[in-house]
Amino acid sequence: MAGPCWNTPLPHIRWAVEAVTRDVQLELFEPLQPLPWPSPNPGDREPVNAIAADELRWQSGVVRIWYVIHPRARHYRLALRADGNARCTVPSRGSLAGARRFVTGVRVWLVRQWERRQLRPAPVPHWSEGTLVWFRGEPHPLRVGPVGENGRRDVSIGTFNFILMKSASGAADPVAEVTNFRSGAERALRRLAAQELPPRVVELAGAAGIEVSRISVRNQRTRWGSCSRRGLISLNWRLVQTPDFVRDYIILHELAHRRHMNHSASYWAEVARLCPGWEQAEAWIKRHGRELL
Repeated sequence: MAGPCWNTPLPHIRWAVEAVTRDVQLELFEPLQPLPWPSPNPGDREPVNAIAADELRWQSGVVRIWYVIHPRARHYRLALRADGNARCTVPSRGSLAGARRFVTGVRVWLVRQWERRQLRPAPVPHWSEGTLVWFRGEPHPLRVGPVGENGRRDVSIGTFNFILMKSASGAADPVAEVTNFRSGAERALRRLAAQELPPRVVELAGAAGIEVSRISVRNQRTRWGSCSRRGLISLNWRLVQTPDFVRDYIILHELAHRRHMNHSASYWAEVARLCPGWEQAEAWIKRHGRELL
């Protein structure tokens, strides 16, 4: 079964009804129109409105669940976001009542995902000189040179070297003059990903005899990649931070969807054919993936 970083249907819940903790309660609220969708990331492309929100409460925590209608969705889906909110995708032919029944049926899964996330180390929001940053599958200390002419600073992460400058308007780019270099470093890594990932998709797709219509590199927060029915492959820029064998596995994982738009046994057989040893790549993702997303 693929890990939670994949764009996969929810795993089948095998826990018995009595396994549900008695103090886990789903509090239902009246539909609100419009209801702002929380979006802590400036580049987030999530829908801006939800049709309703509920709260799942238990003794040690609470998760707010936002119900969002997606016109192309065919099934109800639930995902726990990095900000602690959960999104329930509602198909256009679905209903709020049906979505709530679905959430009630998988609430144990949601609670366990939330509790597992609490045990993970918190991400490092502040990247200063010496902060360990993943690149090509290894953590490297961030190296920053002194401020030079026109605010230029030479920065390196392992073998990756780039320059931070003042903005074209002349205003100081904060990452070039203060101690937190995360936004500037991430922009540089994303530019690198935009240069490297599409050609690699073309290369692997050609070798496998698979056609794709378009390739994009995005800033997903909950998945490594996706494949649309029209052949659009979207990849997370953070793949440049993973080992090459993990990067290729993610690409091939999505290319396999060009032949099977599901996660059936036939699909996984195709993944195994395209990427022998894919289990090792997925094991790496499960071990280190949350340090990157």
